[in-house]
Amino acid sequence: MSHILSVTDLTQALKDVLEAEFPFVWVRGQVTNLARPGSGHLYFTLSDSGAALPVVWFKNSQGRGGRGGSGSGGRPGGEAIDPLTGEVLEPGRDVAAELADGQEVLAAGRVTVYAARGAYQLVAELVQQSGVSDLALAFEALKHKLEAKGYFDAARKRPIAPSPARVALITSPQGAAVRDFLRLAQGRGTGASIRIHPALVQGAAAPAQLAAQLDAVNADGWAEVVALIRGGGSLEDLWAFNTEVVAEAVFRSRIPVVTGVGHEPDVSIADYVADRRFATPSAVASGLWPLRADLMQAVDGLEADLARAFAAHLERKDRQLSELRRALSWLSPARRLARLDEAWVDLSRRLAGAGGRLLSVRRERLAAVVRHLSRAFGPAAVCARQEQVQALSERASLSAGLALAGAGRQVEVLAARLAGLDPEGPLRRGYSLVRVERTGRFLRSTAEVAPGDRLGVRTADGEVAAVVAEAEKGRI
Repeated sequence: MSHILSVTDLTQALKDVLEAEFPFVWVRGQVTNLARPGSGHLYFTLSDSGAALPVVWFKNSQGRGGRGGSGSGGRPGGEAIDPLTGEVLEPGRDVAAELADGQEVLAAGRVTVYAARGAYQLVAELVQQSGVSDLALAFEALKHKLEAKGYFDAARKRPIAPSPARVALITSPQGAAVRDFLRLAQGRGTGASIRIHPALVQGAAAPAQLAAQLDAVNADGWAEVVALIRGGGSLEDLWAFNTEVVAEAVFRSRIPVVTGVGHEPDVSIADYVADRRFATPSAVASGLWPLRADLMQAVDGLEADLARAFAAHLERKDRQLSELRRALSWLSPARRLARLDEAWVDLSRRLAGAGGRLLSVRRERLAAVVRHLSRAFGPAAVCARQEQVQALSERASLSAGLALAGAGRQVEVLAARLAGLDPEGPLRRGYSLVRVERTGRFLRSTAEVAPGDRLGVRTADGEVAAVVAEAEKGRI
């Protein structure tokens, strides 16, 4: 079963969705059904050919639409105070007072649900008369042109020096914005020099004066930062800051430029080109210099950090000094001699102990050798050795006789074989050896001699000389 919502729950859910999806929108339409109750709030409907949108413009927000009038919070002299920022506003047209049925307006605000009636509505923060629509188109055209030329590139924007000491302020010297800026600057930073360069901030002559003052500040070269400020107003009132001549001057400035033009929703062409944009003139002063109380607190914190760091530094140095003292005492000549003496005494003691242990070991080994020799060479051992010698002698005599008999028989065999190999043995049996004197070799064949060769014929008892008369095969 699906969950059943109460009317309140459903209305609240729709309110949450609408406010999340449309936190701030611009709507254009025709004013109808305008109502001015005694509370000072304005109720009307924005209509076009296809739809109608209920609008409520609360009294405390009406000062942002027209910059003046009874609905903006009064001050003596006709000044107005922005209820959102507390900034002093310049007097101008009271759009709330001039609003009438049939007017074409632009309304900016948030979409919400009025739960009591179960209807959605626009809670207006700003209302501008219809004449600004053409200006809005011109604004977008110039914005696209300069963006294409790279005037808005983040890479070209320069950092702003923290707590600048020299600031050139370009604004109207009679405006409330300059008074708010100077009042806030007095209680911030560590003291700075501010030069005001007066220029119109509204009207046909304003763009040329603003550009000329920007060029003059750069030519002078005194300032660290240029601040271009103006209080709030309608798009038409702020139009001088949406001109190409001012954008060109901001772009070519060699000194970083910050802007504070109008209020939080107001964004001008000069804001896009500047090195940094602040929401309001008061925000420029707050952004350039920190609160003096914050600086003093930061100094106190730094002082405490310095004291802790110095104490830690002294502690480290004290430890290092103690370590160096210990090292120095360890490396001193007297300490070194003492250590050498201690080492000599220790080595002497160890040497004496080692000598005693060595002598004891040697004595034990000598006693063991003596016992072994006693067992090996005592009377019983001598008798046993004599019996072994007698037995070995008998065995040696028997072995020697057998060996001599075998050797005699082998000599006889070898003598017989040697006698058979004796070359003179055949001579004793009647044979002769014939040597050819020409070759010096024994004659083995009739082919080895020729007639006339001298021969030596050797017999058992001498040698006979002979000459070959005729040599035939098988006969000499």
